[in-house]
Amino acid sequence: MSDKATVLILCTGNSARSQMAEGLLRHMGREDFEVVSAGVSPTQVRSEAVDVMKEIGIDISHHFSKDVHLFVGQPFDYVITVCDNANQNCPVFPGGTQRIHWSFEDPAATKGDETTRLAVFRTVRDQIRERLQEFVRAIAVKK
Repeated sequence: MSDKATVLILCTGNSARSQMAEGLLRHMGREDFEVVSAGVSPTQVRSEAVDVMKEIGIDISHHFSKDVHLFVGQPFDYVITVCDNANQNCPVFPGGTQRIHWSFEDPAATKGDETTRLAVFRTVRDQIRERLQEFVRAIAVKK
């Protein structure tokens, strides 16, 4: 049995925010967390998310969008919603799952040229990274 905390990160499309969060938490908490991500209406992973994660040395090019219903009934220590829609449409998980909600701008909704879109993806990536660093520190204190 694993001593790792299990975490599901959930957003609408599982295309950007939750994918970046999954990659970040896997990278920064590899010894302490088992992480998956999903969407309430999955689409496909955005190339911009892959690109901005690659900039910081994290490869999510093998990630794919998954439907949250694949995980219903599985126990998780934490379910983190990273958008309001996912928070409102998150299914109930069994056991002592702790729900956490962080609302981040949807970078996939950004209009404009590639430079503009990538700038928003970087900003959201960095905001998610800050929140996850706080989360990892808080969990370490509980141990």
